[in-house]
Amino acid sequence: MTLTIIQQRLKSYQSRSKQEELNALKEIYQEIALAGLARSDFFKLGAFQGGTALRIIHQLKRFSEDLDFIALKPQSNFKWETHLKAIELEFQFFGVQIEMKERKEAKGVVRRAFLKEDSFARILELTHDRLPSDEQKILIKLEIDTHPPEGSTFETAFLTYPYPFSILMQDMPSLFAGKCHALLCREYEKGRDWFDFLWYLSLKTPINALLLKNALYQTGPYKGKEIQCDKKWVMEALKHKITSIDWKAAKLDIEHFLRLEERKFVDYWSSELFLSQLDKIEFANL
Repeated sequence: MTLTIIQQRLKSYQSRSKQEELNALKEIYQEIALAGLARSDFFKLGAFQGGTALRIIHQLKRFSEDLDFIALKPQSNFKWETHLKAIELEFQFFGVQIEMKERKEAKGVVRRAFLKEDSFARILELTHDRLPSDEQKILIKLEIDTHPPEGSTFETAFLTYPYPFSILMQDMPSLFAGKCHALLCREYEKGRDWFDFLWYLSLKTPINALLLKNALYQTGPYKGKEIQCDKKWVMEALKHKITSIDWKAAKLDIEHFLRLEERKFVDYWSSELFLSQLDKIEFANL
């Protein structure tokens, strides 16, 4: 296979700006990386999660940066090495040379690796010419939690690019639980999290209550605390968060992950808007 397959895929996005085109190419590379992971039997050990999972599998209306995973069971000896080699070979198959590097962590349960490619502006025909001052490389972080909280449930998902293959991922209630944990525990705010929150509610996705409770107990400001993880408690905790957010900064965070026609939907973000949506929260397994 050749670069033609990537070129055709990139053209199909009909990108209207440099940023959209860069986001589209990063997404194509994410899909190729997932194919490499599937080829290496990674999904017998881990499952796909996070914003990129929502985007690629469930067509979330925003682009995403990284590839996030959780181990199916504690994997204290997990190493990316074998899987990174499979990803590298996958890209070579499509005519792209990438650099893969595993970050050696001194401690901690999260294992990270990075995919870097800095020749796309030379090897692909781009719709929007890039200046020397524009971003000239693709950088994708791969991250796996080797000791995740208990309670996730999973499903098999199927992708068709760059060819048909299957992966294992968290189901929607579990993904929503992870998002709520991020909203309540992340030390810094991301507008992307709140965009996803509204999206989950629009689909009437229930929260995996067991997973959320275990996640809150395991990491973050609620670590080790016995809390009543029910609708009332979650609504009050989110209400406290919502009323403290700088929504202007939140909008700036999300905008470059949206296509131009989608950006208008964040213009109306406010505490009042998000507070009005809290009563839509439901739980899957109380």
